[in-house]
Amino acid sequence: MDNKTVPPYFNFTLFKGYEHVRIVYFLITILAYFLIILFNVTILLAVFKDKSLHEPIYLLMSFLLLNSLYGSSALFPRLSADLLSNTHRISRPACYVQLFVIYTYGISEFTVLTVMAYDRYVAICDPLLYHKIMTQRKTFLLIFCAFSWSFFCLSVAIVLSTRLPLCGNKIPQVYCSNWAVVRLSCVSTVLNNIWGYFVSLTTVFLPASFILFTYIRILIVCRKSTAEFRGKALQTCLPHIVSFVTYSFATFSDIALSRFEPGQIADVVVLIISLEFIVIPPLLNPLIYGLNLPDIRRRILSMMTSVKATFIS
Repeated sequence: MDNKTVPPYFNFTLFKGYEHVRIVYFLITILAYFLIILFNVTILLAVFKDKSLHEPIYLLMSFLLLNSLYGSSALFPRLSADLLSNTHRISRPACYVQLFVIYTYGISEFTVLTVMAYDRYVAICDPLLYHKIMTQRKTFLLIFCAFSWSFFCLSVAIVLSTRLPLCGNKIPQVYCSNWAVVRLSCVSTVLNNIWGYFVSLTTVFLPASFILFTYIRILIVCRKSTAEFRGKALQTCLPHIVSFVTYSFATFSDIALSRFEPGQIADVVVLIISLEFIVIPPLLNPLIYGLNLPDIRRRILSMMTSVKATFIS
């Protein structure tokens, strides 16, 4: 098929068959987005208002939560509109913008988690030099590098994708996926595949390996330390471990999903796996950090008390 005959938009095909329950899904989507905004903004305000929380670990956590808001903004408003619409089209430019935001969010999640692992590694394995190594300036530099790498990776991926002549416009998902677009190509996608493997290696597998290495070192140090030290180390590391395990599972599931051809997996499974890495971490991260870090929990309770007192007065 000549690329010129393909309409200048994409069709999301995964909405078919759910018309009778779309209002229910719409309400669930709105509720999930509301909770994501509420949970993440609450933690961010707690850190912003308390200068004693302007430490590397809390700054890194804040950028992780900001990244959640950034990624969610590319999915939920558009998904909500599609659930109420009878047509599920998206223009090509809007599609590329959406996949750029979603995948830069995905890559940044891993890179920021990697920086957080380095922070915990230095704090536990070399505590005397922690404040000298993890200065505020270095923290912001590491955050800048983490986000810059994700923007670079996706910029190259989109350039490679937009050059492809397409022989179709149907995307078997509820949002734009780079692999779903590349599969519509009329020509070889070798360059796209090579770049995809490179991005997966440098933004998923290498960071995951580094994080595992840091926790092996942390476990070795904790094993030789007192029970009190181990308890404090576990308390500061637990939120990061939960975030890392949850996001790793979601990411590897999404990567595995991209290896299958459309129709090989049930639509409901595709839907759950494709949404998992965008929905679960933004909901879970603020909860685990808010509940497990005493300083954050204390500040949130103080904010809630102030709000309650304001309403009563």
